[in-house]
Amino acid sequence: MVEQKAVQTLVPIVVTAHQGNDANGLIVRANPKQPIQPIPASDGADYLKSIVGFSAVKSGAGTNGDVTFRGMFGSRIKILTDGTENLGACPSRMDAPTSYISPESYDRISVVKGPQTVQYANTGSAATVLFERKPEQFDADKKYRGQASVLMGSYGRLDHNVEAAVGDEKKYIRLNASRSVSDSYQDGDGNQVPSDWERWNTDIALGWTPNEDTWIELTGGKADGEAVYAGRSMDGSQFARESLGLRVEKKNVTDVIKKIEAQVNYSYNDHVMDNFSLRTPPLVEMTMDNGMTMQMPNPMTMQMPNPMAMQVTRRTLNARMAVTHEWDKLQFITGLDTQNNKHAGSMTATMMPSMNKPLTEDMQFNSYGGFGELSYQLSENNKLVSGVRLDQVKVKDERAASKVSGYNTELNETLPSAFIRFENKHPEHDNGKTYIGLGYVERMPDYWELFSPKHGNAGSSNTFNGIDTEKTLQLDIGYQHEHGAFSSWASAYVGLINDYILMSYHDHPNTGMHDHGSTFSAGAKNVDANIAGAEAGLGYQFSDAIQADVSAMYAWGENTTDNKPLPQISPLEARVNLRYIQDRYTLGAFWRVVDGQNRISQHQGNIVGYDVKKSAGFGTLSLNGTYHIQEGIDLSVGVDNLLDKTYTEHLNKLGDAGTGLATDQQFNNIGRNYWARISMKF
Repeated sequence: MVEQKAVQTLVPIVVTAHQGNDANGLIVRANPKQPIQPIPASDGADYLKSIVGFSAVKSGAGTNGDVTFRGMFGSRIKILTDGTENLGACPSRMDAPTSYISPESYDRISVVKGPQTVQYANTGSAATVLFERKPEQFDADKKYRGQASVLMGSYGRLDHNVEAAVGDEKKYIRLNASRSVSDSYQDGDGNQVPSDWERWNTDIALGWTPNEDTWIELTGGKADGEAVYAGRSMDGSQFARESLGLRVEKKNVTDVIKKIEAQVNYSYNDHVMDNFSLRTPPLVEMTMDNGMTMQMPNPMTMQMPNPMAMQVTRRTLNARMAVTHEWDKLQFITGLDTQNNKHAGSMTATMMPSMNKPLTEDMQFNSYGGFGELSYQLSENNKLVSGVRLDQVKVKDERAASKVSGYNTELNETLPSAFIRFENKHPEHDNGKTYIGLGYVERMPDYWELFSPKHGNAGSSNTFNGIDTEKTLQLDIGYQHEHGAFSSWASAYVGLINDYILMSYHDHPNTGMHDHGSTFSAGAKNVDANIAGAEAGLGYQFSDAIQADVSAMYAWGENTTDNKPLPQISPLEARVNLRYIQDRYTLGAFWRVVDGQNRISQHQGNIVGYDVKKSAGFGTLSLNGTYHIQEGIDLSVGVDNLLDKTYTEHLNKLGDAGTGLATDQQFNNIGRNYWARISMKF
């Protein structure tokens, strides 16, 4: 009889910079259920910022930022949840796709760098991000599992996350629910930055596994929230989401057909923004005729004379089927996918009824695509991976003004994408891996690029007819290796972009108000561009208890048409981590150092923000610790920005007068911030 030894659960480590990679350094994987620093994330953008290469454009709210990767933005980053895409609706991306993602409810996040996969509709040129959940598996001994966490932090931050599942060998039901709330934060100087939010989501899954090779899952979900923005003239008073999906997977169909997978998903986003429900006009002290002083709304900043609300909706239907074939050293994945979505909007202006309009559809988007991705094992340590796809995309402009003006209201494009990559493993030499890949993507302008700007290229009738498709050719290379206590990794890229879609901001006095109150807004145009950059890291295990690592990221871009830098690119950034690890506890220090950004193009950028001025560098120091209380129960604590530094990120918006902030200055980031998180598994 063999003696059974107890399995010891190690204390979790607070994650400070996701840099671990596999698949030869090309793919970064992260566990969103682990605590991270800075303070654990409230949405998808918040979490992705902890992965080297990602940044975010902040609008002032402590949630709902908009991610960038290697300086690229928007639909250049393909973001999928359980294999499907849930798009936001706001014309100025107040509800970016990551706004509807609660990271802790997923099991794994994977980031594929560059155009190095063709398996998903309308392939992203900068990166493909997958938020994934695993199917549940139960045996006769234990028919339930779950985990829960509570996080408390400065400025009223309070998060609850619950995941629970019950079932047996053939069926299960799983519930994911979360709620996050926070008050407005203060910067390092003690000044309040309007940024409070509340959000919740609930998702349920019903699964059936009649045998070990078959998986069927039906999912449904609802969510909502609200957020106050320091850098916008409106706040988000509703972020409602509804979703429904069906997924089927069959493995080992024949000796050659190893897997057939199919899914269909529906999502509905109903977003409302207004300038009155979540904010009040800032007060100023005014002297009356009788000499008395009173606190009254500032007549230069108050927005209440014209309360306005806008509702925007997006209905999206995604479908996908893929078949995995295997012959000896060859794996071949083929598939078809489609996406159909409709966008609508309305406006209500109490004091200006002429601006009112009912909820009216303004866009239809349809795409149909097919792909094939092949992996061939050239030898024990060498593999060739390649893929091609073709998308047929049709976009219809349903706006009444476009039809009345006689403009072309339908765009049809056939878009090719392809890549080829060589991967090498050399375990005999320090467990090393390398890759080199070349990818090409043609990208259809997305809703925000076709409908939000005020005009397109010079001479075009309107934006819808004035922007060309974007073409990216990019080379990606990378390596990783380990040698004793030392490890290192790096990934780099260089790319040529023809017809890069660039936003230029200037006054459009004859085209109506943009950003709900200002005529200073974006026009779109195509330029040619070159891009390059890298992410890299080093790690060293000083002893069994002490380890350290440092990582850095840098992105560069040049508008070769105008001989100017590409705008809205984050500066050079380094992250230094030091950890002390014992059986039941860990201690950690995290130092984030950001250089100034001197390469700017003033008043150019993306649909969310634009370059305002050169930015100064800064550094923040944070501390964290974890304690393994008992089996399944862990406590994590941390303090972010320990020295209470006052600083501003380069990717940031100007303040808004309706919140009482200066309209010619960017708002500051959060000051010293304490947090504690307790998690339990059962």
